[in-house]
Amino acid sequence: MSKPSSVYLTGLKSYNFITKEKNNNLPKWSESSIKNTHTIKKIVSGEDHNFLVWKKPNKLEFYEIEEDKRKYKLPKNERIKDIASSYQTYQILTESGKVWSLANSYNYNEVPLLDADQSTFEEIRPVKFFEEKKLFVNSLAMGFGSSYYICNGDQLYASGLNSYGELGIGKDSYSEAMPVYIQDKVSKIFSGVFAMNFFFITSQPDLLYACGRNDFEQLGIGHADSQISPAVVKNFKGSEILTVRSAVDHTILITKKGQTFSCGNKVSNGHDSKKSIFTLIPQLKEKKAVQLATGFNRTLVLTAENELYGWGFDCDLCPTDEYKNENNNKKKYPAKINLPVFFTNYLGTKYMIRIASGTNVSFLYLDFNNSLSQELRLLFESKKFCDCEIGTLGSKIPVHKALVECRTKLTIDQIQNKLFGEEKSINKEQTLSFLKWIYYDEISDMEKLEQTFNLLKLTFRPSVDNTLEKDIAQLYKDNDSKDFKILVGIDDDDLEENEDMDKEGNYEEVPVHKFILLARSGLFRTMFRNVNEKGNTNKVRDYTHKSIESLEILIKYFYTNSIELTADEDPELIVDELSDAVEYYQLNDQCNLVNELKKIKMQFDLN
Repeated sequence: MSKPSSVYLTGLKSYNFITKEKNNNLPKWSESSIKNTHTIKKIVSGEDHNFLVWKKPNKLEFYEIEEDKRKYKLPKNERIKDIASSYQTYQILTESGKVWSLANSYNYNEVPLLDADQSTFEEIRPVKFFEEKKLFVNSLAMGFGSSYYICNGDQLYASGLNSYGELGIGKDSYSEAMPVYIQDKVSKIFSGVFAMNFFFITSQPDLLYACGRNDFEQLGIGHADSQISPAVVKNFKGSEILTVRSAVDHTILITKKGQTFSCGNKVSNGHDSKKSIFTLIPQLKEKKAVQLATGFNRTLVLTAENELYGWGFDCDLCPTDEYKNENNNKKKYPAKINLPVFFTNYLGTKYMIRIASGTNVSFLYLDFNNSLSQELRLLFESKKFCDCEIGTLGSKIPVHKALVECRTKLTIDQIQNKLFGEEKSINKEQTLSFLKWIYYDEISDMEKLEQTFNLLKLTFRPSVDNTLEKDIAQLYKDNDSKDFKILVGIDDDDLEENEDMDKEGNYEEVPVHKFILLARSGLFRTMFRNVNEKGNTNKVRDYTHKSIESLEILIKYFYTNSIELTADEDPELIVDELSDAVEYYQLNDQCNLVNELKKIKMQFDLN
C-alpha cells in the first residue's frame, strides 16, 4: 500500500512530469511526486501544464511542465484563507482581507493590477486596489479571465473579461481592468476555471442569480441569449444550494440535501439531452453529493459514501464503454470511477477525500488537515448540549461556555455585560459573526468582528492571533475549567450486578471538557443523549476496557490532534489499544489518528 501522503492525478499525458511513473501515459490515476502532502489544504489548476498547491498556513507550491517547482511564502502575519484559478491566473485570499495574484503577463487583463503586464510566475504580487478603497475581501471566485469578490461582508465586485457580459455590469464591454461594484446583499459566489459566466446568492431576497455566456443554455434560465445583467435562476432558494460550478458549456448545481442538477450542452451535462433549466441528473438521484469539480468539459462528483462519479472525460476513467457517446471519447452519463487502491484503505467520512479539476487534469487527494473546526461548526449549527446563552432577551443564542471563555479569555458574564449591557447592545447578526469566529475561525464580516472585539476590549487581531487550534490546545492544560469526567475501569459483568458501583470508587476519572467530546466523538454524543434522558450528569462510563493511559492520550489527541508519548508510557500498549479507536469512538478525522499511530510504530520500530 502507498504511504498515506499521496496525490493522484489523471488527464493529459503531458502531466507525467509530476507523476512518479515517468513513462506513464495516463489517463489512469497516477501517483504524483508532490511531497509533504499531509499539509495540503487545497489544489487548483489552470492551463494544461500548471497548477498551484496551498500548504498550510501560508505556503504555496507552483508546478509547471518543464520548469522547476516554485515555492512561495506569504508574509508571516498573513494566513491564507482560499485560493482560486483561471486559465493562467491564480489569486490568493488571506484572512486579513487582502488579495494576492500569481499570473503570466499575457493574461494581465485577468488581474486587477495597474501594472499587471509586468506579472510573472516568479513572484506573488499584492492587489492593492482593495486596500486603497478600504475594502475587506471576504471571498473570491474566478472564471475564464474574470474575477469576483465579496467585500465588506456582502458587497459584490467583479473585474476582467466581459465579452459575454460575464461581469454582470449591464454592458458587454471587452473588459474592466479594476473591480466594479455590482450590488450588495450577496452571500456566495461561484464560477469555474473555464467558465465565461458566474452565479451568486443573495441573502435578501434568498435567490440565485446568473449572468454571462449562455450559448449552450448553461445558465439555466430558460433561453440561449447572453445575460449581461444578473437574472434569477428559478426553482431554487439560495439557502438550499451547496455549490455551483460552471464549465465551458454546462453547469452543475448541488443542493445542501446532496441532489445534483445540471443544464447546458447535452454532450457534457450528464443527461445526453439539451437542458435549458437545471434538471436533476437521473443517475445520481439516489446519491448524496458532497463535492464537485469541473474542468474544460467534464465533471467529477463525490458522494457522502466516498463514491466518485464522472463524465465528459477525454480519458478512460469510467469502467465500461457503455457510457461513451457516439464519438467514443467522452462519457455522456455519470459513471462510477474506481479509486486508486490506496484510497480504499482510508474511507470512512466525507472529509477524507478531496477532488479538484483544471483544464485537462483532475486531482484526487486525502484531507489530512485537522477537522476540529469542521466538527465545531457542526456542533455550533446543531445547538445541542449547550450550557449557557448570550444575547438580549428574546434573541439569546445557546453556546458552550468553556469554548467561548477559552477563546476570549473572558467569562460569560463579562461578555454578556460588555456586549448586551444597558449602554450598548450588538444585534443578532453581529453576535452570530462573533460566534462563527469563536467556534470555527470564520471571519464573515471583519468590520463587525473588530467592533465586537473593541467592545470586549480585546487587543489581539482575529485574522492573525489566537487561532482555534492554538486555543483548544491550550485549553487541554486548563483542568479547572474541565466540566466532565470519564469513568474508566468498570467492566460490564460488575455493572450488571451493581449499577451504583461507581459510587464505591472502583474506577478512575479522566477530566475533559464536554464540548470536546461532543464535537469529536459520535460515541460520546450517543452517551450524552442516553444520560440526559435519565437526568443531567457530569460523568459517563467508558466500557472499552482500555487502560487509563490510553484513554488519556486519546483525550489529549482530541485537543491537540497529535500523540506524543512520555518515557513512562508503553508505545506498544498505546498503539494496540487505540488501533480500533477510530471505529469504536466514531471519529471523523480517521486518517490523522491513523497517521499518528503509524508515526509511533516507526519511531519505536513496533511490529
